[in-house]
Amino acid sequence: MSTNRLTEPSPSPRNLLGFSSRLLLAGQILYIAVTQFHAGGDANDHHHIFATYAENAIWTAVHLGQFAGIAMLLAGLVTLSFVLDDEDGTARWLGRVGGAVAVAALALYGALQAVDGVALKQAVNAWASAPETEKAARFAGAEAIRWLEWGMRSYQDFAMGLALLFFAAALARTAWITRPAGWLMGLCGLAYLAQGWVAGTQGFAPAQSVAIVLSWVLGLAWMIWLAVAARRRGAASSAA
Repeated sequence: MSTNRLTEPSPSPRNLLGFSSRLLLAGQILYIAVTQFHAGGDANDHHHIFATYAENAIWTAVHLGQFAGIAMLLAGLVTLSFVLDDEDGTARWLGRVGGAVAVAALALYGALQAVDGVALKQAVNAWASAPETEKAARFAGAEAIRWLEWGMRSYQDFAMGLALLFFAAALARTAWITRPAGWLMGLCGLAYLAQGWVAGTQGFAPAQSVAIVLSWVLGLAWMIWLAVAARRRGAASSAA
């Protein structure tokens, strides 16, 4: 017996919520896990930390893993922008702007990892192995790359924070997604803006580390809340 396609319900963008929440959570967890293997120390003590970086054998792998995690997370945000396509005009357009800013944040993060994961590593290696007569010049070159990293990190954090604030404003207008997820997302966005400000003015100071951990905790909170909302929606759709 043939099926009348005209009577079949068209797939709703809302059905992407589960996929979006899985991407977001997987990306955030991967990023946090990989970052635990990043070389540690006082990042603003350049003589000490550059020596630590030069000795690190897994630098490239760690930074590739971080990029993969952020790429998954931001892909989840872009998917969330499609989830909001069924909403009223304001929520839909806030979601679209948030998705566009998330794409910009991914581009900035790729550039950041090219500076940090490749250029800085080569610079500190060259400094560590240089003869004494060249060390001062090599160190100055590595510091210049480090300061470029500060700038890239600052603007990437600003872009990430703005994307989250746009999505938070969209979710605040979306009744079928629990609104506390939007409030937590907004607080997470503010934590990213704080990271960007500290990175741009003080470098990788202790205050930035506090903002990073805060953004991780808030990020996991709103992502888990979103995943629970997606699961409940899926269960309700199956029961209908």
